[in-house]
Amino acid sequence: MIWILDFALLLFMILCAIAAITVKDLLHATIILAAYSLIMTVLWAELNAPDVAFTEATVGAGITTVLFIAAIARTRRSSSD
Repeated sequence: MIWILDFALLLFMILCAIAAITVKDLLHATIILAAYSLIMTVLWAELNAPDVAFTEATVGAGITTVLFIAAIARTRRSSSD
């Protein structure tokens, strides 16, 4: 039955990846990529790689997301729509 969780996480990862490249707002894309990284953390932990999971959580979901949001906050938004 654990394969159902694996399949659901894989499906959610694919949806996050597609959403991150198709969304037009950079802040939304950053949040989606943070969700993608958190799913990767769960997968690494499930594969019994806690060191990789911890690194993914801190660097991928933590530091990278904070740096992206800080960079987006320092730029001006202009609407071309």
